[in-house]
Parts: sequence; structure tokens; C-alpha cells
Amino acid sequence: MAEPQAQLADQTRSEAAGEDNLLVARALTKHFAHRGANLARRPTSVVRAVNGVDLDVPRGRTLALVGESGCGKSTTARLLARLLEPTAGQVTFDDTDITHLTRRDMRPFRRRIQMIFQDPYSSLNPRRSAGDIVATPLLVNSEHKPTRADMRRQVRELLELVGLRAEHINRFPHEFSGGQRQRIGIARALALRPSLLIADEPVSALDVSVQAQIVNLLRDLQRELGLTYVIIAHDLSLVRHIADQVAVMYLGKIVEVGSRDEVYENSLHPYTQALMSAAPIPVPPTERRRRTRIVLGGDPPSPIDPPSGCHFHPRCWKAQDICRTQDPPLSRPTSEIHPVACHFPGPPPAGRGPTSYPLALVRDS
Repeated sequence: MAEPQAQLADQTRSEAAGEDNLLVARALTKHFAHRGANLARRPTSVVRAVNGVDLDVPRGRTLALVGESGCGKSTTARLLARLLEPTAGQVTFDDTDITHLTRRDMRPFRRRIQMIFQDPYSSLNPRRSAGDIVATPLLVNSEHKPTRADMRRQVRELLELVGLRAEHINRFPHEFSGGQRQRIGIARALALRPSLLIADEPVSALDVSVQAQIVNLLRDLQRELGLTYVIIAHDLSLVRHIADQVAVMYLGKIVEVGSRDEVYENSLHPYTQALMSAAPIPVPPTERRRRTRIVLGGDPPSPIDPPSGCHFHPRCWKAQDICRTQDPPLSRPTSEIHPVACHFPGPPPAGRGPTSYPLALVRDS
């Protein structure tokens, strides 16, 4: 049975390679040494934050990486940007293996891979003006030092590109709202004209009224500049609005990946189905269709000591003996189905009235 699954996984990868992928990750792994409460002791265990992640990011598209807190999304983002060194695996950017490049060799790729951070206040230097913050990448990475007038012109253009006014150039971060600070962070990321933006929860620290403005700005910039996005998010309504592809992560592994419509309309993994059932429906209760609500029991397992077999089996209502002993690969069960890491993929539970499952409760909402 393993051979057909391996063949389908290879087929999935070759199909993705047929697309014009700007970024590709294979078997990406990051383990951290764990010392427990006594930091002076030698490491006694390992935190498996990211464990064999495969991703393909097509050029000019948006890949959203979703999952509950602690599943390894932000660590994966930093591995893709080479802000962390992987324990194992490979990262390929524009057909170049950047996994083990030295700092000097990595420098040209730093210009093309930029990050937008979650907190728009802590990611900005409070002692620098908005103009200085946006100008810093230009000064650090320019081969020829630009003149002061040329620098101010470029900074003004970048601020206007993200919806700020030219006179904001001399203001400091504390003089801006949260949404404006995030726009400064986006302008800084765009200063070097990157090809790829990796956004780690770009709107989670903002008011709901501002989130839509930032999301629309990101979409407009993508169309205008031809950008490719990897977006880390837990807000499924945001993901549905902006993503082309969705990868669902659980305890350091990708458990399901497909187009936005495939994952939202035909989710196959029980964990994905639980996430989707928890997403709020933005319509009045009187107009809301009844739907199955899946409530998972227990807490996520520890990445220090993950369960054997499928990591999700202690919380899964479908779990059988094979789930406790064999870790399912991420592959297509059939050629018509998107990749999923589950021994028993299928549609979510249906029916009305509360129904009990081991470690999970399925009910209508």
C-alpha cells in the first residue's frame, strides 16, 4: 500500500513543479533543544517544531498556512525566509537552493524575500521616524549610496504606495494608529522591490475595522507589483478572502493542502473539518443555515513527545488501530482528490442533533 501512496505523492510534486513555482520546500525540519526549567543543564529533549514540511508556492499567487497556535506556522515562515537555519530539508527559491547559503551568498536573495511581522509596533524602531524606517533597507542594500534627495523621493513614493501621505515621513511610530504602523511595515518590506512577501499574521493585532483595509491593500499590491505571498493566519475568513492555495498544519506537519475552494468546500482531513466548522458565519442567525459543529476534545499534544502514528489520532473520531501505528503521508488518495495526510479521508459528519464521538463532540450550530 505504501508504494501507490509514494507514487501519488511523486505525481503531486511533479504536477506542482509543472507550475511556475517561485518557492519550494521539501522535508523542511526544525528541531529545538529543550533544557526544561534549568537553563544551565544540557538539553535533555527536542522540540519538533517543524517536521518534514513540503510546500509549493506558485509565482504571483498566495499560499495561506493555517492551524491552531503552536503548530509551527511562524517557525515555518522564518525557515522559508532563512531567518532560521533548518535542521534538515531544502528550500528552493526561483530554482536556486538557498538552504545552506552563506550570509554573503544569501544577500542577493534577501532583497527578493521580505517579511511582514505580526505586531506593527514592536517591529518598528520607536526612535526612528517613518521615513528613516522605510529608508533603512535602501541604505543597507544599495550598491551605490543614493543622494539624500533621491532617498526622500523613493521613501515618499513607498509611503504613498501603501496609502500614507508624504508628510508622514517625519512622524514617529507612536504618532500612528495600528493600521498605519502596519502600512509602514509593508512599505519597508517593499523598499527593495521583492518578489516574495512572507506575512506572519499581518492583521491579527489590528482592529477588525482596519483588517479589511490592510487585506485589500495587500491584494492591490499583489496585482500591481506581481508579488507572491506566503501568509500565516488563523482567521479563516481572511484566508478565504485572500488565498489561492491553503495548507493546513498540525503539530509541525502539513495534513491537507489544496486550492482555496477545495479545502473550504471539500475538506477531507478531520482536523481541517474541525477548523472549518469553528469559523464564524458572517450572516444574521435567522438566515444562517444549520451546519455541523465539531468540537475537539483535549489539548494539542506536546511537540516534545508527539503521539506515535498519526499525530492527530488522540483527538480524532475516525481513529483506528492503523492510525496509532502508521503516520499517513501527504498524498492524493485518488487523482481527483487534493493531497491529504489521513488514512480515512472523507467528508465531515452530517446530520442534525448532537452526536457523541470519542474525544470529540459533533453538534449543530
